[in-house]
Amino acid sequence: MNIYMTSGTFEYLRQVKLKNANEQLILLHSADKTILLQETNEPTLFKHPRKYEIVDGIGDLKQEGFVIMNNIPVSEESRPTFEHMFKNRAGKVEEQPGFQALRVLRPVGFETYIILTQWHTESAFDAWQRSKSFQDAHSQKPAKTFTNSSQKIFSGEAFVTKFFVPTFEKE
Repeated sequence: MNIYMTSGTFEYLRQVKLKNANEQLILLHSADKTILLQETNEPTLFKHPRKYEIVDGIGDLKQEGFVIMNNIPVSEESRPTFEHMFKNRAGKVEEQPGFQALRVLRPVGFETYIILTQWHTESAFDAWQRSKSFQDAHSQKPAKTFTNSSQKIFSGEAFVTKFFVPTFEKE
């Protein structure tokens, strides 16, 4: 399964979503960016998307709620180690109230992985960040886990993007 992403104006991407109601498309919006996601095993309908392979996934992405994307640049030689870490994670997030979905996304043609989580509300995500489960799940940071390795895991600084998932009626 793959996820494809494309950027554009809110109204243009909203129209693409509405015209392709049979596709698994999720519109994401922030103050300065709008993204349309397509989750599929088929070829994408986007002309020039960013492509990701789904390494791990839980739950269904929906056109509702709040999305957090942890963008993590990983060096080419460290991909198997990084993916192993996520495949063997504690699994605490899916037990949290307000959790909807998780996708671990391997980039195709570039190096920034995305850990995408979807929540019913931003406050549900905030509560997760303040929880003991969050602290437990993040107590083994990758830098600590791999300090005995000569391998450089990260190729740049990680960053977080936050999106609201607008709901709207079909036209």
